[in-house]
Amino acid sequence: MLVLFETPAGFALFKVLDEGKLSKVEDLWKDFTTSESARKVVKLKAFTKFENTSEALSAATLLIDGKTSKGLRKFLRAHCNGETLAVADSKLGNAIKEKLQIECLHNNAVMELMRGVRSQLTELITGLGAQELAPMSLGLSHSLSRYKLKFSPDKVDTMIIQAIGLLDDLDKELNTYAMRVREWYGWHFPELTKIVQDNIQYAKAVKLMGNRVNAVDLDFSEMLSEETEAELKEAAVISMGTEVSDLDLANIKALCDQVLSLSEYRAQLYEYLKSRMNTIAPNLTALVGELVGARLIAHGGSLLNLAKQPGSTVQILGAEKALFRALKTKHATPKYGLIFHASLIGQAAPKLKGKISRSLAAKTALAIRYDALGESQDNSMGLENRAKLEARLRNLEGRELGRSAGSAKGKPKIEFYDKDRKKGTGALITPAKTYNPAADSILGLSTQPAIEKPRDEPEQTLPKKRKHKEMETEQTAGEAVEGVDEAKDKKKQKKKRQGEVQANGLQMQEDAADGREEKLEKKKKKKVAPAENLSMQEEKIEQEKGDQQSQKKDKKKKKEKTKD
Repeated sequence: MLVLFETPAGFALFKVLDEGKLSKVEDLWKDFTTSESARKVVKLKAFTKFENTSEALSAATLLIDGKTSKGLRKFLRAHCNGETLAVADSKLGNAIKEKLQIECLHNNAVMELMRGVRSQLTELITGLGAQELAPMSLGLSHSLSRYKLKFSPDKVDTMIIQAIGLLDDLDKELNTYAMRVREWYGWHFPELTKIVQDNIQYAKAVKLMGNRVNAVDLDFSEMLSEETEAELKEAAVISMGTEVSDLDLANIKALCDQVLSLSEYRAQLYEYLKSRMNTIAPNLTALVGELVGARLIAHGGSLLNLAKQPGSTVQILGAEKALFRALKTKHATPKYGLIFHASLIGQAAPKLKGKISRSLAAKTALAIRYDALGESQDNSMGLENRAKLEARLRNLEGRELGRSAGSAKGKPKIEFYDKDRKKGTGALITPAKTYNPAADSILGLSTQPAIEKPRDEPEQTLPKKRKHKEMETEQTAGEAVEGVDEAKDKKKQKKKRQGEVQANGLQMQEDAADGREEKLEKKKKKKVAPAENLSMQEEKIEQEKGDQQSQKKDKKKKKEKTKD
């Protein structure tokens, strides 16, 4: 059995002298403690040296991808005839077996053997000292890392971070410049601000029009609709704005040129960002979109750093201030951060945004890891997860509609109750009911007493059944009339009681008022001064004396009259 060993200087083939020792993997390291014992296990059969650094670099890059170079194929064809080859990489072994038809072996014993050969490499290969091998390995590692950075820019996400940062800055500048154009030109034509809402169309209209007097003769069909154009021309005729000079208009037009150029560059930058996101993170783009995905990468620092974060962190990424404020004040934590601007969360109802953001964050974390660490560059995983999330959103919306309709799960089940039907059988306990017309209450019957028939007239004979029905109808009619009269009597009694209660209440109020007046008079009498009380008493005494004298005089007069 032969062993293929790759070194920074070239490829080496070692012949295994004692294959029985490979069966004892645990004790194999003891045979490589010294160079003499190592020579008893393996022996150098052939060695091919790289001519320069570029050849070593190309061979190393192919080995990393599991491919064979031309020099390696020639070397193996020359020295591996009918021998089993032990390799350190299973992918490389499969490639050698397909192209060269050489049996390859890769297991734990081979890896342990490779480790022992590496420890005694300078002793096993003659003419290759440690002083020469160290600079070769260092130079090859530097050139290999430089080659990866130069020719493999697919996973470099620095361009995305810079592009999304510039895009946000351009949006701010465009908004500032557009507001300045509106404010500046508004002194000359203030009505145009309400007529044209879009900032880019406003700048184009101002650049084309200049002075508002020219608006009547110009054609704005390329940038405005017919109705907006007609409204603009009407407003230009009756505008209340101030007059401006040509120099002012020239400066305003220059600012409009800046707004239009920035908007064009912003559109180009968005297309560039879209293409880079579809190349670097296609699954992330399929789930949340280009802008949200780029902001997540920029906030995380890189795609690899973002891949290390769990779904719960991805969900609130960008809402750190709100999170720590909620933890500090013991309030509810935020449900979403940058991921809130994804289209899936925008489609959801306000009650369902939290659930959808949690599900979307979990799928987004998986998509980021697949983009950062996976080998394929398609967006099949992202599209599949997006379809699942859309189905979940529809399911949640249907469940909410079911709850609002009065049932927790879809349509309510209505069960009809029939007391005459037996449980578990289709038969009836009692016979089916028929319509009884005698049970109808007739309220329109007259309450006058019936006219008595003379005794001489014979009664009309009616069938028994008919007589019975007529009797029942008369009874029901009488009961209905009596019920109406009783209801009227009850209402009258209630009204009388209410009137009595009200009258009693008024009497009570009047009595209370009289009692209060008497109390007030008593209090007033008590408050009269003692001098006044004395004078009142003296007057009463004088009145009593006068009354007594008048009574005596009257008695004398009566006596005199009686004597006469």
